[in-house]
Amino acid sequence: MKKWIISACLLMMQAGAWAKVTLPDIMSDNMVLQQQTEACLWGKANANAEVTIRPSWNRETYKVTAGADGKWIAKIKTSTASYNAYTISISDGEEIILNNVLVGEVWFCSGQSNMEMPLRGFWNCPIAGANETIATSSKWKGIRVATVEKNGQLQPVDECKGSWKVSNPENAPAFSATAFNFAMMMNQVLDIPIGIINCSWGGSMVEGWLPREIVSQYPDIDLKRDIRKEDGHDWWHYLSPTLMYNGMLKPLQNYTIKGFLWYQGESNVGKHKTYAERLKTMVELWRKEWGLGELPFYYVEIAPFNSTETTGCALLREAQFQAQSIIPNSGMISTNDLVEPYEIKNVHPKNKTDVGKRLAYMALSKTYHVPGIEAYGPVYKSMEVKDGAAILSFDHAEEGFNRLSDMEGFEVAGSDKVFYPAKAEVFNNLQIKVTCDKVAQPVAVRYCFRDFQPGNVANLRELPLYPFRTDNWE
Repeated sequence: MKKWIISACLLMMQAGAWAKVTLPDIMSDNMVLQQQTEACLWGKANANAEVTIRPSWNRETYKVTAGADGKWIAKIKTSTASYNAYTISISDGEEIILNNVLVGEVWFCSGQSNMEMPLRGFWNCPIAGANETIATSSKWKGIRVATVEKNGQLQPVDECKGSWKVSNPENAPAFSATAFNFAMMMNQVLDIPIGIINCSWGGSMVEGWLPREIVSQYPDIDLKRDIRKEDGHDWWHYLSPTLMYNGMLKPLQNYTIKGFLWYQGESNVGKHKTYAERLKTMVELWRKEWGLGELPFYYVEIAPFNSTETTGCALLREAQFQAQSIIPNSGMISTNDLVEPYEIKNVHPKNKTDVGKRLAYMALSKTYHVPGIEAYGPVYKSMEVKDGAAILSFDHAEEGFNRLSDMEGFEVAGSDKVFYPAKAEVFNNLQIKVTCDKVAQPVAVRYCFRDFQPGNVANLRELPLYPFRTDNWE
């Protein structure tokens, strides 16, 4: 009996000595690795164990030693992008093989519900063209998506759930609609594999994606507050600060990526005065913690929604627009024209096709430097008042506008600060003249500067005029 016990103990010790390497969910079959770089792989093994890694694209051998806590991280050189399906062997004595691995471009997508929103849609909120996109999804052999499960944590953790999925009708309904449309356009233009990591949580504030040491400095945030107790539920609340950073973002920061896509802001409406600086802080932190330099950060202007009478959302959009000037290597696309009149109360407009495409145009132009592609719609530059009319000049409208007249969304005010709907038309080919019979001497002009005021002005590439105001009245 004693011999049997001793033998069993020895077997257990041997099994422990040769325990198979464990990998985080994001290190899975079907993954996409960033091309032409030193991509990070990581996991756990026995303390001080030697881990050997052999990728099939170069057949080189990489060896790394796990720490006393069993954690290890290795950097492996990746090839140029290819549709070839590779394998990666990882072993500390017992081999794990990752199959169907592609090498291409990897983009990290984050934010709240409009980024999270899957192709299947939300309750009473459809995605335009979803059934066709899902039905034809198998043709996108080079697109892979990893969707990160919601995981709220008070302190940073090492792991979260979310493995890579190939594109097919079974998997596609769960893919982020915005991110998948981005990936489709990128794949068509670059003709290389595109990997998407969707790390989003509907309703989250920008403060949810920042760590405690930063958020604790914000006077309007109470880190002692537990929203779960207030709403009577056990689950973490989407408005809680730091939870997304700790539980979803931090575990993924070893993953080598090309850049960030961001669609968030609705939950920060009413906090526009702090938004641009906090978004800048977030981007600076993410870039620092990924350690890959000044990664591109492209983001989406929140869409028109809620009310025709107030300007809370308009002020947040203004803060989003201004953030471009203080965040290097960033850019914002406008969604002002991508809503239907009946969607006034819907914070999740159905058109995610053009959102994804516009993000792709920005990335293709600014990051991949594909010639001929425009990234921006018209941007207000200056105003002069002449003969009772406001004459407006713009950037990114060098060849004019999409219409000569019947421009919707303009308002003008005099010194009384009362705004009236205005007539707007092209003037001198490259400017817009704004007039109103109720305002003899214009002082300020606004375009779509309301919570819900879709406009119809764009440049010749059909990229919309960014909402703006020439005043600074609150």
